[in-house]
Amino acid sequence: MNTFGRNFRCTTFGESHGLAVGVIVDGCPPNIPLTEVDIQPYLDRRRPGKSPLESGRQEPDRVEILSGVFEGRTTGAPIALVVRNRDVRSEDYDALRDVFRPGHADYTWQAKYGLRDHRGGGRSSGRETLARVAAGAVAMRCLAPYGIAIRGRIIEVHAATDPAAMEAEIRAARDAGDSVGGIVEVTAAGCPAGLGDPVFGKLDAAIAGAMMGIGAVKGVELGEGFGAARLFGSEMNDPITGTGFASNHAGGVLGGISTGQDIVVRLAVKPTPSIRRVQQTVDTAGKEREISVEGRHDPCIAPRVVPVAECMMALVIIDAMLEQAKYRVFAGE
Repeated sequence: MNTFGRNFRCTTFGESHGLAVGVIVDGCPPNIPLTEVDIQPYLDRRRPGKSPLESGRQEPDRVEILSGVFEGRTTGAPIALVVRNRDVRSEDYDALRDVFRPGHADYTWQAKYGLRDHRGGGRSSGRETLARVAAGAVAMRCLAPYGIAIRGRIIEVHAATDPAAMEAEIRAARDAGDSVGGIVEVTAAGCPAGLGDPVFGKLDAAIAGAMMGIGAVKGVELGEGFGAARLFGSEMNDPITGTGFASNHAGGVLGGISTGQDIVVRLAVKPTPSIRRVQQTVDTAGKEREISVEGRHDPCIAPRVVPVAECMMALVIIDAMLEQAKYRVFAGE
């Protein structure tokens, strides 16, 4: 499945070492102000090569709007966004053509399709996320007039919570030919109450699915999350007063529907699987092999996950708002 959303639909395309990566956004309302300048800052935050603690791949990631915008405003037609790949080194992956990298999608992709693009992971590469970020930037423009603001941050790297200690953990892992994971938190403020559908269309389920769809994410929690299992009901419940909720243990969602409070989600980001340390694996013939992955890779992917997670949140919320608009139409509003 390469399409996300019911009303604001995004279909991503492209591979890590192909000609380009991009997205088709269908269902964007018309008359939304939009230019490349509105999208580029999000891609700049996600792109590699910004510091010694990131992948050394030098991609400008300049977005091009091919359709769906006229004189700086969306037309209601599909919006096509594309980013050309400029700095590929496919020869770095020649040794991986017949070997499965531990922790990657190599083995499962081969099992499903019977072939795989070994150059940087092909379609399963983290580079695909730039298409989601481009689409999410469009969603951000749609949400802006409603006062909805989405912000993400890193709250932990390899158990370290101080920013300097986080950097030290990443640097140490890089120098050792290893990698580390982290925890990213995303908050959506200003969302109205009533978004999401009960039972199978829950807003929190949609958010969790969107975040788990990010390749490096292995766990998601909203509000108290797993901590809720250690609380009494009297501690977990958010009292309701005449001026609103007194707390937000639920993370902004009750019964699958937004409460109007901040929506707070946290993501567990696994360590980058491409590491120089020698690991055990097998090749496509089933023969046991040892592997050390060379090339340009992030020792910690969590910092670059932040804008991706923000944009996935935006995509979920704009989709829910467009769905909610249907109810208002049917109610005669």
